Amino acid sequence: MSMGNKYGAHRVIEPKGLLPQAAQKIDNTMEIYDNEILIDVSALNIDSASFRQLWAASEQDEARLRDMILGIVAERGKMQNPVTGSGGMLMGTIAQIGSALQHRKDIKAGDRIASLVSLSLTPLHIEEILAVHPEIDRVDIKGQAILFESGIYAKLPEDMPEALALAALDVAGAPAQTANIVKPGDSVLILGAGGKSGMLCGYEAMKRVGPCGNVVGMSRNDKYEKILLDNHFVHKYFVADAANPVEVLEKALECNDGKEYDVAINVVNIHGTEMSTILPVRDGGLVYFFSMATSFTRAALGAEGVGKDVTMIIGNGYTKNHAEITLQELRESQALREIFEKNYV
Repeated sequence: MSMGNKYGAHRVIEPKGLLPQAAQKIDNTMEIYDNEILIDVSALNIDSASFRQLWAASEQDEARLRDMILGIVAERGKMQNPVTGSGGMLMGTIAQIGSALQHRKDIKAGDRIASLVSLSLTPLHIEEILAVHPEIDRVDIKGQAILFESGIYAKLPEDMPEALALAALDVAGAPAQTANIVKPGDSVLILGAGGKSGMLCGYEAMKRVGPCGNVVGMSRNDKYEKILLDNHFVHKYFVADAANPVEVLEKALECNDGKEYDVAINVVNIHGTEMSTILPVRDGGLVYFFSMATSFTRAALGAEGVGKDVTMIIGNGYTKNHAEITLQELRESQALREIFEKNYV
């Protein structure tokens, strides 16, 4: 073995000079360099926007979906949807740790981990797809993957089922960023509040705003209204089409006494929702786009076009301690844990 680049640049086949995430094709040979970690992979959690696109393109045919996933990995050396550009995350067992990383005390061969870096940059080899779970965007596989020296991961906790931990860790960046950006007394709008990331964000936002704040959730139907309100994940809830900014603006302001919001959080998995997120926010406020369906161009030009001076965080799924913050939510809230066990495991 020999030393590779810390960020995985040595694995890039084309175009040379790029990092693995931006590369068209990477080397997925499963012989590791001294500063890499080899993982026996048991499951892939496909990014929601990616799975939605693949599921539609396959006409909800599992056999076609399997072929599409295998084709992407064979062509690119990684699971990066060529349409959405996004990937997902994996769960597996550490098979081998390179000699240059043997000093790490937090992991050893045989440990069960979840990767906290995107599949869009992770060298992956799939031997077989064992099962497809379209209701939770998960694929069970037999295969291997490689983590680079810079790659982040979380050991799967012993106090909850692995599938439960994976479901939460898949979106760990969203509630952790919520913990960073929401302040006492803030008014917070969550677009896509009924999904798993939306519920985690709502729970975290409710903790942060305190008695003087206002957390408002929005989804495309009333399916989640009772769950969110009864479990105190939001103060108020409304139904709207996230791709219809005029409708969202009117209903959002109505739920905040006619005032614009301090923070808006977008966790929906469809395109064209940028302005629905930006319009309800006050000048000087903050907009967080967790969704991989977000277009920077639409967000930047859209905000400029309506004269909105807002701070935008786009697609940042990582912040320090995000895994622990997210898993702690499931430990704190029995209601949240039960919902995840029922719907995402």
